[in-house]
Amino acid sequence: MTERTHQHEFVKLSDSDFRLQASDQDIRGLDVYDTTGNQIGHVEDLYVDDQDRKVRFLELGAGGLLGVGKKHFLIPVEAIADVGEGRVTIDQSREKVVGSPAFDPNVVPEPHYHRDLYDYYGYPYYPL
Repeated sequence: MTERTHQHEFVKLSDSDFRLQASDQDIRGLDVYDTTGNQIGHVEDLYVDDQDRKVRFLELGAGGLLGVGKKHFLIPVEAIADVGEGRVTIDQSREKVVGSPAFDPNVVPEPHYHRDLYDYYGYPYYPL
């Protein structure tokens, strides 16, 4: 059995030299809605897998006033149901997102956190 020596690490798109294949893939700043049309927040940033160079998570900012009290959530890109008309629709409820594992945007999430998120949202974890 071969042991992998490099763990997948994630970087914010805004902090990297990674370029998306098409400019319309950059959904940062768009509002995020659940499938029932409830606005949850907006896309703050995208997290890129540094090894596969693929976007794996949306960083969602929600709530707060002038940045005070704002909460941040990571959502796997598999949750995106639709992008159009200046908005992103995800296949998860607002309640599910708000109840997701805590996320600190100032700390790079550990690999176990990624797996926990995929489990929480009910998606198979991408192969490592």
